[in-house]
Amino acid sequence: MCLAISFPVIHGQNEWFKDKDLTLTGAYYYPEHWNENEWERDLKKMHELGFEFTHFAEFAWAQLEPQEGVYDFSWLDKAVALADKYDLKVVMCTSTATPPVWLSRKYPEILLRDEQGNVMDHGARQHASFASPTYRKLAFRMIEELAKHYGNDSRIIGWQLDNEPAVQFDYGKEALDGFRRFLREKYQDDIRKLNEAWGTAFWSQTYSSFDEINLPQFSLMFMNHHQVLDYRRFAALQTNEFLDEQCRLIKKYAKNQWVTTNYIPDYDKGHIGGSKTLDFMSYTRYMVYGDNEGIGRRGFRIGNPLRIAMANDFFRPVTGTYGVMELQPGQVNWGSINPQPYPGAVRLWLWSVFAGGSDFICTYRFRQPLYGTEQYHYGIVGTDGVTVTLGGHEYEQFMREIRGLRPVAREREAKPADYVKRTTAILWNPENYWSIDRQKQNHTWDTFKHVDKYYRALKSYGAPVDFISEEKDFSRYPVLVVPAYQLADEALVKRWKEYVMEGGNLVLTCRTAQKDRMGRLPEAPFGSMISELTGDKIEFYDLLLPDLPGTVRMDDCDYNWNTWGEILMPQSDNEVWATYTQEFYEGKPAVTFRKLGKGTVTYVGVDTTDGTLERKVLDKLYARLGISVMNLPYGVTMEYRNGFGIVLNYADRPYHFELPQGSKVLIGSQDIPTSGVLVFSVDE
Repeated sequence: MCLAISFPVIHGQNEWFKDKDLTLTGAYYYPEHWNENEWERDLKKMHELGFEFTHFAEFAWAQLEPQEGVYDFSWLDKAVALADKYDLKVVMCTSTATPPVWLSRKYPEILLRDEQGNVMDHGARQHASFASPTYRKLAFRMIEELAKHYGNDSRIIGWQLDNEPAVQFDYGKEALDGFRRFLREKYQDDIRKLNEAWGTAFWSQTYSSFDEINLPQFSLMFMNHHQVLDYRRFAALQTNEFLDEQCRLIKKYAKNQWVTTNYIPDYDKGHIGGSKTLDFMSYTRYMVYGDNEGIGRRGFRIGNPLRIAMANDFFRPVTGTYGVMELQPGQVNWGSINPQPYPGAVRLWLWSVFAGGSDFICTYRFRQPLYGTEQYHYGIVGTDGVTVTLGGHEYEQFMREIRGLRPVAREREAKPADYVKRTTAILWNPENYWSIDRQKQNHTWDTFKHVDKYYRALKSYGAPVDFISEEKDFSRYPVLVVPAYQLADEALVKRWKEYVMEGGNLVLTCRTAQKDRMGRLPEAPFGSMISELTGDKIEFYDLLLPDLPGTVRMDDCDYNWNTWGEILMPQSDNEVWATYTQEFYEGKPAVTFRKLGKGTVTYVGVDTTDGTLERKVLDKLYARLGISVMNLPYGVTMEYRNGFGIVLNYADRPYHFELPQGSKVLIGSQDIPTSGVLVFSVDE
């Protein structure tokens, strides 16, 4: 098997991590939660199990600064020294998610206020507003002291900012003032430009001053959705600016330490990837908490087969490097139901993270807490502080397996050529979700489910997938899927056309380029922004009742739909791949294909009920392009890295995998049980 890379999709390494290590594995530890005479026992045990780093001071602001301006790092120095004694590097945290009580009481203006006017109080976490100048000043002062103390410490490998920093929808005075400043800057202090962008002539909404503008109320169905778009942009910016300033402060002192933060994969919030000072992204991922998105009777114990894969594919392309900062070791405490994971599931999740190209994995947490909100959250060891849990043993097994692979690992991008040729990008901008979600037009529409129909098909192909932003170079990808990309402009459409003319294969789907960047319809026929590119005009669109779906016919097979369907009028050189049946527009096109320049454009004007049509369209396209694909059942995924193939089974039955010629089983077997893993070598 040839290992030539035929398309230049490179997720290069950087100075922080080495190919030979494959991945580093760590565990959260909270010295402040335990008697000091237990610290050495715990960190020694962590080392003996195979962990290579630990994680300190995430929620310890009250211990680091017990009084305003009075700092105490002595206890943390002892913990760092003990970690070093047992060959554990340290990820240091900035503790900003939990301000101390003296700060909340002396400066109550920092507290978040929700849309109903309720003010958060001390006793939980993340109750301070990123928009508060007072909170920022005090947080940054503490962080600078921490960075001065540890920034030149070789025992510290990196920093985590805050904890799961979210986008806050704060309705306090300082957030309102910040929103007005944001609007003045965006619209060049010209209220007429804002009125035009927001369409305030509608319903007598016209403003004469920026001081008349309040924060939009999400609970109001008919709230101006252009205003909502700008508020969501502002809210994401507040989070990103808060992180960026923390990062800049740390980098004044930290010369050989990386900086990241642990995002929850909220793909719709708009902040992930927006902090440009971070060295790379990391994420938090929990798999079993009662959602029952798994497969079959045992699926609720294993989790959604693509939850980790999608997070990998979303975070990795941002900088080419990523890690998982929180991965559960067993039961959690906060789910709707908190079951025991299926035997092998924890190890399956670890291998799933690794398969996507991660550089590190960290578990939350080493010890199960004895008090506080998370008493029932499992650790690597149980409540006695000694007994290794079931999940702890699976971490131990994974780390042992990784150490066994290190001597035979190759460079990160050692991947088979046919795998690389399947590389596909999905273009994602959360602003499209924001726009559609305010005006779904059909209550059954779900933007994430729409995207998932294409993503699920691509993962069944055994295809490497990158979720990318408009900042990325489209030409690096043989196929670019652009699902429901509602907000666009001439510059973006021009880039899509250039991509196709130079040999790219573009897949556009319904609801794409209907509106400008402010969510306004252009004064032109519906969908005209891309009609020259697709070769289609849109006659009209239709929406059906969920209990009375329509059908679309492709290659003598019928597929149900109801959420959204565009009736297309293609030009003569377009191929019609699917047509509507039953309705008064029976026989009209729903899916078209055309060659343009050196590339192709496929337009899918309909959203089907179960995604089978979307899969058939991609099947036909990849066959036309001569791109070989696999046909993995849902629940089975496969990736390559470092000269290894990794096959993961989330399904409710065993799966037999046919090894590529010349490959050799390294871990597991070709008959992969539920929650099982197969790792095989790639023939050079």
